[in-house]
Amino acid sequence: MPTALLVIDVQRDLFDPAPRPFEADAVVQRINTLADRARAAGVPVVYIQHEYREGLLVHGSEGWQLERGLRPAAWDTFVRKATPDSFLRTNLQDLLDGWGVKTVVICGYATEFCVDTTTRRAAALGYGVILAADAHTTHDKAHASAEAIRAHHNATLPDIGSFGPVIEACPSDRIDFSR
Repeated sequence: MPTALLVIDVQRDLFDPAPRPFEADAVVQRINTLADRARAAGVPVVYIQHEYREGLLVHGSEGWQLERGLRPAAWDTFVRKATPDSFLRTNLQDLLDGWGVKTVVICGYATEFCVDTTTRRAAALGYGVILAADAHTTHDKAHASAEAIRAHHNATLPDIGSFGPVIEACPSDRIDFSR
């Protein structure tokens, strides 16, 4: 199994309140389609959930749960994290290495924090990265719209070559889990 799909922080407290993230419903649908295609190809799907000790995203709370539109399968894997880095103080690397994964497909929330950090860390750990270019999102910020933030990361993350492994940004409908 050379590939795994990582779905980062698509949780109710981040997606339900208005204003919702950029293209929230379309992003969730693209993630579902990616997950269906990954499963059909025998690729593991990992849902990563951020948590805090208090306030939003408390483990087990309603807001910590996956966004209602997601369709996880009973055999999918779930990882809890407490930093923007999905690898830091989690078992994610052990899971990926145990499955023989060489490339991760990354999608989810928040483009400029958890998606960015996990993309960079995955490459630093030696994994190739395919960023699902239209299946990650964030909220508008004072300095830039969510759409601009996503476009910026799709353009700049693939320019990082110093880690060694290739980082590419690819529209979700062009991601091939059989390669």
